[in-house]
Amino acid sequence: MLKPARKTLALTTATILLTAAAVLSGGASGAKAGEADAKNLLKAMSDYMASQKTMSFSYDTNLEVVTKDHQKLLLASSGKMEVNRPDKIRVTRSGGFANVELLFDGKTLTLLGKDANLYTQVDVPGTIDHLVDELRDKLHRPLPGADLLLPDVYGELMHGVTDIKDLGSGVIGGTECDHLAFRNKEVDWQIWIAQGDHPYPCRYVITAKDVDQAPQYSIQITDWKAGDDATTDDYAFKNTTSAQQVDIEKLGNVDELPTQFRVEGKK
Repeated sequence: MLKPARKTLALTTATILLTAAAVLSGGASGAKAGEADAKNLLKAMSDYMASQKTMSFSYDTNLEVVTKDHQKLLLASSGKMEVNRPDKIRVTRSGGFANVELLFDGKTLTLLGKDANLYTQVDVPGTIDHLVDELRDKLHRPLPGADLLLPDVYGELMHGVTDIKDLGSGVIGGTECDHLAFRNKEVDWQIWIAQGDHPYPCRYVITAKDVDQAPQYSIQITDWKAGDDATTDDYAFKNTTSAQQVDIEKLGNVDELPTQFRVEGKK
């Protein structure tokens, strides 16, 4: 009696996959129209994000890693971000390996490891955009979802895109969104954008195509606030816990990829 059930399940799955393939392929004119709509929706989100001087939101991230034994593991963390353009930002993040706070007041970057009660400070005068570059390229501690904080999100995300799909509507955390999918040479990425007058990104997923088992990184945004509704605070570091100042190399786990995980070929 089990064999027919398995066959039915296999046929049902195949039917779903074939139906999805037919929908996504579409005709040439339909594909072009979908691409234009997707570009317009992404551009509207980019313009909206760039126009917000102040914004705050909570977020959840998932970072997949693949072990040398080809096992895929998921590292999860949550936090809150407060932005006051052009040069102030506060980010908290807590996960299984770290409880971290990042503060930037336009002159000084402070990283606080709350569990170890250690902090480090680096002079990084400039804007949030400059900070994003410094954290990624020099300090190797990228901000969660940093692509979405840049002044031209559209230009940044569309660089090298070779395929575009408008997948219609989806619902993220109870918010109806436009679901878009894009491909470039190195990664596939998807984004869900809130419908309506406040087209903020609700979920952003990046899939690494050239890595074994195609691990993903995702960030989901909730409790979105902008303008006068945004939760913003003093961005100067106040050492209320008498944390010890150390060099950045001694700060320990402040990244989404903890020191317990080593990139293959590196120590």
